[in-house]
Amino acid sequence: MDTKILIIGACGQIGTELTAKLRATYGVNNVIASDIRKLENDVVNNGIFEVVNALDYNQIEHLLEKYQITDVYLMAALLSATAEKNPAFAWDLNMNSLFHVLNLAKAGKIKKIFWPSSIAVFGPTTPRHNTPQYTVMEPSTVYGISKQTGERWCEYYHKQYGVDVRSIRYPGLISWSTEAGGGTTDYAVDIYHKAITDGKFTSFLSENSELPMMYMDDAIKATIGIMQAPAEQIKIRSSYNLAAMSFTPKQIGEEIKKHYPNFELSYEPDFRQKIADSWPASIDDTSAREDWGWKNDFDLENMTVDMFKNLNEHIYNK
Repeated sequence: MDTKILIIGACGQIGTELTAKLRATYGVNNVIASDIRKLENDVVNNGIFEVVNALDYNQIEHLLEKYQITDVYLMAALLSATAEKNPAFAWDLNMNSLFHVLNLAKAGKIKKIFWPSSIAVFGPTTPRHNTPQYTVMEPSTVYGISKQTGERWCEYYHKQYGVDVRSIRYPGLISWSTEAGGGTTDYAVDIYHKAITDGKFTSFLSENSELPMMYMDDAIKATIGIMQAPAEQIKIRSSYNLAAMSFTPKQIGEEIKKHYPNFELSYEPDFRQKIADSWPASIDDTSAREDWGWKNDFDLENMTVDMFKNLNEHIYNK
């Protein structure tokens, strides 16, 4: 049977690029993009698009049947900083959208689910450096609490009902083509834009706040990679640690200065500093590398080169 994919939350930070890559991989007509509203963008204009509310079980079920979907990528979520402003809605969206697809898979209507987790599942009591796959998890944000809970449910549905659900814990994600989406690591996207447009940037995290980061190309590669791996290779059904690089605002600033020598960086930590302080500085992702062959292509140096190349070519037309 051919793979037929439904992406829920296709217009988000990850969903936008994931949709494009999945369409290129599986064919435009085999990838159905959906989101709660119809935007004027490539996701909507370059393939099949449906308006769907991730909290509406019947809408999702209807799309599964209409397009004979096999795989669902559930990308709809309220991210860390945004979720803190509306905790009740964040919990509702992040949890109930997951229950809907898990229950539809349990009923035999979905073959395979991808659901993203995050380094937000860790907390202030987690070992900060080289954070292990299995460790203390006491998240202190609504986003982290919902992702931690979601991991437990994914594992439960796999063990109890045989649901083929796969997950990775995304670190901070950096992309040239989509705007920051309300996350604590988003300074690392904005800083590249400001380097080009303003020649200076004020970071909302302090200079030595080290966090795990990943270029979006690698995040998409990992997402599709774990879904394409044979089921027997997916030994962890909660969520896999995933890593590529770790750096501080100061370090990214120094890398940017290689391209823009007059770039100025200042610091005004805000409420996101407290969130960042509760997260790991670096991640041990040995299990992902050993189980299904994960390998990153980008580090801080070649990511910075690629960011400026694409921003100058596609966004600022320089």
